[in-house]
Amino acid sequence: MSKNNIMYAVMIFVLMAVGACSNSKSIQTLFDGNSIDQWTAQGDVKLNDSILSLENDASLTLTDGSFDNFELKLTARTVDTGKGFIAFHTDDHGNGGYRVAFDNDTSAMQWWTKTGSLLSVRNLVKSLVKTGEWFDMSIRVDGKTITIRLNEYPVVEYTEPDKPFRTADHADQLLSKGTIFIKNTGGGNLEFKRIAIEKIKPASPAIVSSIDESADDIVKLHQENFPVLDYHVHLKGGWTGEQAAEQSRKFGINYALAPNCGIGFPIQNDAQVIHYLDSMKGQPFVFAMQGEGREWPTTFSKEVRDRFDYVFTDAMTFIDTKGNRTRLWIPEEVFIDDEQKYMDLIVDKIVEVMKEPMDVYVNPTFLPDVMSDRYDEFWTEERMNRVIDAMVQNGKALEINNRYKIPHKTFIRKAKAAGLKFTFGTNNTDANLGKLEYCIEMKNECGITADDMYKPHIKP
Repeated sequence: MSKNNIMYAVMIFVLMAVGACSNSKSIQTLFDGNSIDQWTAQGDVKLNDSILSLENDASLTLTDGSFDNFELKLTARTVDTGKGFIAFHTDDHGNGGYRVAFDNDTSAMQWWTKTGSLLSVRNLVKSLVKTGEWFDMSIRVDGKTITIRLNEYPVVEYTEPDKPFRTADHADQLLSKGTIFIKNTGGGNLEFKRIAIEKIKPASPAIVSSIDESADDIVKLHQENFPVLDYHVHLKGGWTGEQAAEQSRKFGINYALAPNCGIGFPIQNDAQVIHYLDSMKGQPFVFAMQGEGREWPTTFSKEVRDRFDYVFTDAMTFIDTKGNRTRLWIPEEVFIDDEQKYMDLIVDKIVEVMKEPMDVYVNPTFLPDVMSDRYDEFWTEERMNRVIDAMVQNGKALEINNRYKIPHKTFIRKAKAAGLKFTFGTNNTDANLGKLEYCIEMKNECGITADDMYKPHIKP
């Protein structure tokens, strides 16, 4: 090697070493298993075998430190039904700023604020980590953008706009500057192996979104602590799971992905279901099964059906009185002699479908094209009551469908009065999902609350 090359190599080594030292100095270790001297503890805070544990309603406040742009990294786990949060840009008591959830309890009544949720702004329906298992979390604040990762997977990407929508209860939920606060909210323990923070320089001058969140119904749902889940989403038109996850983070809507399962559809047997679910492991979605046709209950075993978080079907496929296989959305397959009798047939078929082993009835009250413009004429009170009674007797939930804008308001109000649970579903044909506009309209006009929403049987 020439003398010049040797000198060049030495310079590169020195620069790398200096850079490494500089980086190590910029990272502040807040807990490394040895002491909690940097924290002010309240309540049952314990340090045993290098593990920091918060029990009951214990809390920790970082004693000396004020951060604006930073990346906070920690290794943690929840024990039993442990729940809590870590707050940043906050004061000594956790007031102001933002909170990120710890909650892996699938049995919890509030099932829509799982680990990694940026609470009241980007609540997550599904946790990517399990109770009792250690996981890595990073929280990065870069200018106006908050990014949360679990085991390096991005679960939240939120940019605070210049006009954020906040209710009175969350008026101080804004980016500013402040300390770090951790709290156990009860039910089990929060445990930590390490906590470190690095002050960063924003990648670019603070970019403020011009979005006016007062026109964003999704963030309003988060602010009122309402579960934000599209229960009926398909990967169609070349749309991938990665693209769906990115859009979910962008819109702030959790997605339940549902493959079409039945004879003549992409998934036709148990082996294909298992392959599909295995291919989707670790993805941030709820997983639903859409049973197609009337054969699906015998096409797939109960054991395999139960691997999904829930199952749904509709009553749009049936055999009519003349023996014709009918799919109501295909005009060429609809044969009508007498419209009122045909409507009675549709209701009969819906009532029969309620006996199938599904959880949610979707695409409800759908009418073929030749009848759909007279919806209120065909959906009489007697017919509505027959369907709702059958749903109550068989314990089914009702979808409010964004694509078809059904059921209408009267049906929804009757269903709510009867005690039915609801889901919001898009039933998309491509990547254009929208933002559940009709569903939210019906929620507001019919007084649907978080307690009225169907809770999926989400698997750990």
